[in-house]
Amino acid sequence: MTPLQSLVASGTKLWLDSIDPDLVLKNRALGATGATSNPIIVSDLIKTGRFDDQLVKLMEQGLDDSAVAWQMTDTLVKNAQEVFVGVNADTKGNDGYVSFELDPLLEDHACPLSTAERAAKYVELGKKWSAGHTNRMIKVPATPAGLAALEDLCAAGITLNVTLIFSQRQYHAAREAVWRGAQRRASTDTLKSVFSIFVSRIDVYTKSKVPQLSPAAQGLVGIVNVKRLWAENDKFWTDKKLPRKQEIIFASTGTKDPKEDPAKYVRALAGSDIQTNPPATNDAVQAITGLTFDRQVDKMPSAEILAEIDKEVDFVKMEEVLMTEGLSKFAEPQKALLALIATKRASLGK
Repeated sequence: MTPLQSLVASGTKLWLDSIDPDLVLKNRALGATGATSNPIIVSDLIKTGRFDDQLVKLMEQGLDDSAVAWQMTDTLVKNAQEVFVGVNADTKGNDGYVSFELDPLLEDHACPLSTAERAAKYVELGKKWSAGHTNRMIKVPATPAGLAALEDLCAAGITLNVTLIFSQRQYHAAREAVWRGAQRRASTDTLKSVFSIFVSRIDVYTKSKVPQLSPAAQGLVGIVNVKRLWAENDKFWTDKKLPRKQEIIFASTGTKDPKEDPAKYVRALAGSDIQTNPPATNDAVQAITGLTFDRQVDKMPSAEILAEIDKEVDFVKMEEVLMTEGLSKFAEPQKALLALIATKRASLGK
């Protein structure tokens, strides 16, 4: 059994943090059952030149840079969906999804729309990009506008991936909005939602902003935070007895420090729900001879370490800082994607 096969055997659904057609097929063979996309991934694919012919065809249709970007994204996500559509059917809608991120420019500091107007735009775009798809998840950030859109999106029957979650406050707001929307549906039988909790970014934060943590506690805050939210989520939805599981996505599972064990987060969170691992993380894990995984998602550090984390880490401040950083990382790649397409347009003579 390979390392990734043992991860899946532990109870983890393995999703790929990429929609590169080649990597999707490679990781499907390794056990991946879903994928997710974002503007950085789309930009990196366009930079390879592999999709120049498709870009030319779109440009020849008279589409502007923004429309080209969204059509390319739609096509790439659709291609990945085809790889996982069998998984989606076999699991009766419990797995086999590909996430499609709505316009990050709605969160740009220069966006002139009010929170209510942004929320309405999320709902409009969510309906547009989900239409006709059985195994596409619509990705919405846990920002004020994103959270405000969730109830209506869910009520419209849309499958949701709530992303950019760092804190219990965000998770609660997202979960409650999804559940309110679910109860406005004719039936909750097709309800499927996931909540993407970012992990490694929290440990980068504490290393810089909470240096007083002991060596035993430093580097565990992201894991402790997400395990607590996983337990809450598991308890909340178990009571609802729904046909499909409403899950946590363990996001940002790649280690940021090259000196760290690349399997650190993969190992700590093995055993349940979904890991969206970067291709490099899957490759690194797969290359470790004899590595096996067992269920760790419900195992916590000692009471002393938990008490230290709760004493030293201001989780409200942490959310504030990480969301400020996260929104920049959210909007800027979309601007870069549009600039890249403009450059491509010039170089391709279109």
